[in-house]
Amino acid sequence: MFTALADLADRRGRRVVLLAVLAAVVAGAVGGSVADRLDPYNADDPASESYRAERLLERSGAEPSVDVVALVDTGADVGSGRGRARVGRVAAELRRDPDIGSVTTFEEGGRALISRDGTASYVAASLAPGVDESDAADRLIERFDGRDGVTLGGGEIANRQANEQVSEDLARAELLAFPILFVLSFVFFRSLVSALLPLLVGGLSIVFTFLALRVASEFGSVSVFALNLVTGLGLGLAIDYSMFMVSRYREELTRHGPGREALRRTVGTAGRTVLFSSLTVAAAMASLLVFPQNFLHSMGLGGMMVALIACAVALVILPAVLGLLGTRVNALAPGRLQRAAEREALGVQKGFWYRLSRFVQRRPKRVALASAATLVALGIPFLSIEFTTVDAQVLPEKASARQVDTALNTDFPAHRTTATYLAIEGSPGLETETYARELRRLDGAAEVSAPREIGGGTTRIDVTSDSGPLTDRSQALVEHIRALEPPFAVAAGGPTAGFIDLKDSVLDHLPVALAIIAIATILVLFLMTGSVVLPVKAVLMNALTLSATFGMLVLVFQDGRFEDLLGYTSQGALELTQPIFLLAVVFGLSTDYGVFLLSRIKEARDSGAPDGDAVAIGLQRTGRIVTAAAVLFCVAIGAFATSEMVFIKELGVGTAFAVLLDATIVRALLVPSLMELLGRWNWWAPRPLRRLHARIGLGEACSQSSAG
Repeated sequence: MFTALADLADRRGRRVVLLAVLAAVVAGAVGGSVADRLDPYNADDPASESYRAERLLERSGAEPSVDVVALVDTGADVGSGRGRARVGRVAAELRRDPDIGSVTTFEEGGRALISRDGTASYVAASLAPGVDESDAADRLIERFDGRDGVTLGGGEIANRQANEQVSEDLARAELLAFPILFVLSFVFFRSLVSALLPLLVGGLSIVFTFLALRVASEFGSVSVFALNLVTGLGLGLAIDYSMFMVSRYREELTRHGPGREALRRTVGTAGRTVLFSSLTVAAAMASLLVFPQNFLHSMGLGGMMVALIACAVALVILPAVLGLLGTRVNALAPGRLQRAAEREALGVQKGFWYRLSRFVQRRPKRVALASAATLVALGIPFLSIEFTTVDAQVLPEKASARQVDTALNTDFPAHRTTATYLAIEGSPGLETETYARELRRLDGAAEVSAPREIGGGTTRIDVTSDSGPLTDRSQALVEHIRALEPPFAVAAGGPTAGFIDLKDSVLDHLPVALAIIAIATILVLFLMTGSVVLPVKAVLMNALTLSATFGMLVLVFQDGRFEDLLGYTSQGALELTQPIFLLAVVFGLSTDYGVFLLSRIKEARDSGAPDGDAVAIGLQRTGRIVTAAAVLFCVAIGAFATSEMVFIKELGVGTAFAVLLDATIVRALLVPSLMELLGRWNWWAPRPLRRLHARIGLGEACSQSSAG
């Protein structure tokens, strides 16, 4: 396969590049509007009780929750003629909207809809069943935009503003990242032409993946937050793959000159490594597909797509570009820098990384213990992790939905819009009245509504907690509600019940996801190395990197450190799905860098170098590249630390930290020290597996290539 790809790049390079340009234009035209086609954050499990309660109310013709909240500052006492008129006008305007199903003002909802100082009130509205929520939210936002004394919020408004914020964050991240990436690429590659290639591969990978997401959105729901992942991960992986390919091609140019042989050796060695790397990342991201939550499922889908597409661009389009460039890949480089690059291409038994490896190999036990202890210490705060979920508070302060949410929590009788609703199969009667009296006696229940029939033989009771929806007290209240055994079928829904069900669902599906990640990592690394020791060791080191990353996130985002520097307000907890997402991303990326290092160690060993020398040669060959790739990747994904939504900041900062940790402590210290301690046992496998690996035939395509 690799020889065929090299021949394609050599013989039909111009045609490949031309087709790539045309495909990119089409992908940009079709996929450019993908953000408008995607759905908001959704972490519901269709098998959960809260989801069942929501569907039961909807089938009865009632909206289970408040979708739109219009906060009205009356400028006078709400009960006065002027105050009633202002609230009445807003309510009348909402009732005339064809997408609004129900509207409630203080006249129907009572004193709880009036602020404590009596000068403001809110109008609560629910969308009619079956309407397009995004279109309805857009129309309402446009209608009330700039309206004096009226601020629009609620769940659907927050969802729409989150979509808009994602688009703004993407544009800002790209505007910030691309110039920095170009400058750093020039520093690392020492050539203007070479520095442009990672950005080319990254841009093509993102454009093609946007098109793929646009197509996927026609067949199912895809979360808009997948775009953040595709942009950051696409740039990062494209940088990794292109740096590895271009660096290897420049080595082969130094040895063999331009032409088919240099391309064949590049694709057969670096290209093979890129393929294995992309498979590990794609397999890790595929683990998210086992989760029923649309957010995690979408992240898994987007991650798989961008990993495989970045690999395809690096193996098909990039070699064609390199073949057309030939020696011009080193063009526009200062002479001194170009000579330094040539020396690096030829010298393997000298240089910083070679000396570092030898330093580590002379004292492997001490280095291994110190490195592992550092990672364990960084992970200790993870033991105190707390969780939250996405609500309007993740939006920037300028967002009207967050302003409304803050006002409801501080200026009004608390938690009326976040009550737990109970969907009862049956009509109101003596049994439901008895049940309501039991509910009122529960600890934490501030208010319990009278049972009321909402249609279709379904009865609804609302239970308002005396605490916030995600507090332990409110969660305990829902658990107590669910522990009651009334003589009829009932399902509890609402924000608190949904959060409890989300935690339970994640815990139920997590073992399967972990198994997929571990098995895929071990399988891919076995196919590459023929060893069972190296893959198991990689899984253990990835686990250490992951725990250290979680520990850092707890220290920063949960404990509220660096709020001014990072521009966020701590929620006192981490968003629940972020650790799950980071689990897949960090495992994939850690294995990604491990593949780069192990491929060069194995290549040196297969060429006859002793085990110790092979490790030092491999680290020298990849140390500078992996470090450069890690720095560039951190810029690409770390740009999302500028996001105005806190859980996107968590994603960017967490991934960047994990990559830096893996490229420094793990790859530079822990890997060579453990390989020195294990010696030949690194490459051990049972005889049947050795025969299987030999028969599969996935060995280095250019085995005769020199390690030096």
